[in-house]
Amino acid sequence: MFELGPVQDALREYGLDGWLLYDFKGSNPLARRILDLDGRKPFSRRFFYLVPAEGTPIKLVHAIESGALDHLPGEKRAYLRWQELEAGVAALVAGRSRVAMEYSPRNANPYISRVDAGTVELVRSAGAEVVSSGDLVGRFEATWDDDQWAMHREAARVCRGAYDVAFGLIAERVREDRSVMETDVQKAILDHFAANGLTTDGPPIVGVGPHSGDPHYETTPETDAPIREGDFVLVDLWAKVNRPRAVYADYTRVGFVGESVPSLYEDRFRVIVEARDAGIALVKERFASGRELRGGEVDDAVRRVVEAAGYGEFFNHRTGHNIGQDDHGNGAHLDNLETRDDRLILRRTCFSIEPGIYKEDFGVRTEVDVFIDAEGGVHVTGGEPQSRVLPILARAGDL
Repeated sequence: MFELGPVQDALREYGLDGWLLYDFKGSNPLARRILDLDGRKPFSRRFFYLVPAEGTPIKLVHAIESGALDHLPGEKRAYLRWQELEAGVAALVAGRSRVAMEYSPRNANPYISRVDAGTVELVRSAGAEVVSSGDLVGRFEATWDDDQWAMHREAARVCRGAYDVAFGLIAERVREDRSVMETDVQKAILDHFAANGLTTDGPPIVGVGPHSGDPHYETTPETDAPIREGDFVLVDLWAKVNRPRAVYADYTRVGFVGESVPSLYEDRFRVIVEARDAGIALVKERFASGRELRGGEVDDAVRRVVEAAGYGEFFNHRTGHNIGQDDHGNGAHLDNLETRDDRLILRRTCFSIEPGIYKEDFGVRTEVDVFIDAEGGVHVTGGEPQSRVLPILARAGDL
């Protein structure tokens, strides 16, 4: 629910004169969610909603959709002609030097860059400096309440149990000399989710051997491969409880189909465990000391470990992503590789830490979720983080 007071408090804290939220036919899903329009059919005409740091908000809506923002507080102004729209935008920002919009300079962060260049030009032509609303979006769209935190923990427990199901199935079939395919394991995980009230926007990744070396491998009937003794297996899964406003849990674990794990796999996996733990340590240190932390800084800290071990070129994706009602949420990502994510990591937000090393023979990844509570406490969810490659035929349930 949109609450004016906290938004205005944040604007003053960030030294902004206003937040100008804009949408055209659903082009700005961030604004729509913040303004409680998510799930409603997008309007056919442009609207603007100015939240000033002080005073009453102002709505600028089209005359034939004049009730579009009636659920929000503030004064309503209507336009019909395009000239009236331009004059109306100028009036909204008149006397306001710094106005936040869903904009990223040089499109450095496309996740936040939802307002088109022409609209930004229009606002600038009225004399306002347009700055990124990235931290505002994180604060008012990506933060969790207590119910969502509880739903995440519930999903995390079921996801943790899914690994016992997945690796247990592999162990059982291999010991009995029966066939087990990637898709068999995938189906077992999805059945486990359904039986425990979880839903997901996509099936888990089950990658054997070289398939684990593709960070975005898709397990499909066309790519399906058998899992045999002596194989390395990566399982990446994500899900949330099937209730309104639920948030995701997202994890990756790896195993070797044998009684013991060869050093080749353990040595490579040990590097990313050290990298993951360096990222967690940085998060804990910053929140314990009360100093701010930006997404790209965690990426840098994790990546340094992988690069120092000589595997930098094989860690070819960002360190992690925000997690919310969508698996890839709208808060700060841990990224200084693909984008320059300089958004603040905020309390009551969650994100993954998932370094990997991907080579043609096999790839390793470890993924945990990290939630920052309202007091700055750092919680790593999904059970004890994996510290070694699981020997699947030794003790399938011991992760």
